[in-house]
Amino acid sequence: MLGTTLLLALREIRRHVLRSFLTTLGIIIGVAAVVTMVTLGNAATRSVEQSISNLGANLLTVRPGQGFGRGGGAFAPQFSLDDVAAVRQQIGGVLYVAPQTSASVTAVHEAQNWSTTVAGTTNDYFASSSLTLESGRLFTEEEEGAGKSVCVIGATIATNLFKQIEPLGRSLRLRDISCEVIGVLAKRGQAGFGPDQDDQVVMPIKAVMRRLTGRQDVGSFQVAVDKRFETKNVSASITALLRERRNIVASMDDNFNIFDAKQLSDTLASTTRTMTTLLGAVAAVSLLVGGIGIMNIMLVSVTERTREIGIRLAIGALRREVLLQFLVEAVTLSCLGGVVGLLVALLASMGLAPLMRTSFEFDPSINLLAFSFSFVIGVVFGFFPARRAASMNPIDALRHE
Repeated sequence: MLGTTLLLALREIRRHVLRSFLTTLGIIIGVAAVVTMVTLGNAATRSVEQSISNLGANLLTVRPGQGFGRGGGAFAPQFSLDDVAAVRQQIGGVLYVAPQTSASVTAVHEAQNWSTTVAGTTNDYFASSSLTLESGRLFTEEEEGAGKSVCVIGATIATNLFKQIEPLGRSLRLRDISCEVIGVLAKRGQAGFGPDQDDQVVMPIKAVMRRLTGRQDVGSFQVAVDKRFETKNVSASITALLRERRNIVASMDDNFNIFDAKQLSDTLASTTRTMTTLLGAVAAVSLLVGGIGIMNIMLVSVTERTREIGIRLAIGALRREVLLQFLVEAVTLSCLGGVVGLLVALLASMGLAPLMRTSFEFDPSINLLAFSFSFVIGVVFGFFPARRAASMNPIDALRHE
């Protein structure tokens, strides 16, 4: 019986193809909008989380000053290598502590030159930032301790200065010093924000202090936290230790700030998910509009087919059979609109994802939810016209012109 009813519904839809299409247009737009918004929103959330994780998992960055917008670090005392050693030795849950000092230079190799940043640090920097080597090696303990002029370069430096030449074993000129390239970092690509992660030259921190900056200050340092420990607890311990070492009394504010990559990732991801939910809810309004359109056209259809309904009731059709016929027709219209909307959303998501610099991933759950919602719309908004058809008096229906 249900199969026959479905065939009758499809026949009626085919008899009025243009009207059926216009009726389902609201459902198509609503489903397509909801699925596209949620799919792209989830992709944006994953992109934000990946960009933060590329900075290093469970990473704390300690800088002098009170942070952006509060005076910065221009007049705050810098850190020392002893501060870094104290954090490494006295704070529990710390895996790596990487001091950093930097200088902007022009790197030169033969006839090629490139403006970049030299980062003076230790091997802990590579581990804490999740940096891997494409070729070569990291610093030896002797090179770190003696501050030898060796360097590990990023992919951007290798591409722009060495072109097709193998950079390992060759030398860069950084101001008035010559630096031997001992390693090339694997390409990480452009993050969603911030500078190019591949545009850097990494040297032992003592070499940069002695040969480039001429100072013993540490501009900042990174702390990689063991995943078994909460970063906020480790951050609080570091704060207490640095306040003591920098002689900050209880009534004074910190003259340093600690940036927690995990907290930023959670905040940005939460904000993106909230925006995705909001946009999806706004787009879902189109589904309600589509449902009203289906109700309207089904009421018109009931009026047009009044005599047909009267004949069916007169020859013995049950009222529930008439109700089922019109209800199935409304649900079929809505579901067809849902299927077309899903196809439109798939094409739109695949086309827009590259423009947003995110990766497209098919999400079965949101597609199933949107289709289920279109089914429910058909049932809810098709029930009233179907009930109206089923409640007709056969004699009055047969008199209808």
